[in-house]
Amino acid sequence: QVQLQESGPGLVKPSQTLSLTCTVSGESITATYYSWTWIRHPPGKGLEWMGHIAWSGNTYYNPSLQSRTSISRDTSNNHFTLHLNSVSPEDTAVYYCARAQPPAWGYDMDHWGKGTLVTVSS
Repeated sequence: QVQLQESGPGLVKPSQTLSLTCTVSGESITATYYSWTWIRHPPGKGLEWMGHIAWSGNTYYNPSLQSRTSISRDTSNNHFTLHLNSVSPEDTAVYYCARAQPPAWGYDMDHWGKGTLVTVSS
């Protein structure tokens, strides 16, 4: 079974960097042709796709967040990490990591972590 779990601080101060790690078990994050995704859900708003890192290591970002977003991976520990720079209170959200199916399958997200709430506040 594939399992994902988010971890990181629940409170970040404005202007700082939000960093979250997703720990994956049951499948290598280098397995073809999956990609590993970050999605967030701000209160009162819809889900927002942030970006992903593909099995190959290639990264793709939501254009609205690209300038502030970086996704990296640690294949030895089967982790991938989100960094969101220069955060503001509008970045407060529940953050999820998820696995996406291959591109031919439309990137359907079939496994999700439980999500973790990150509050941006001073």
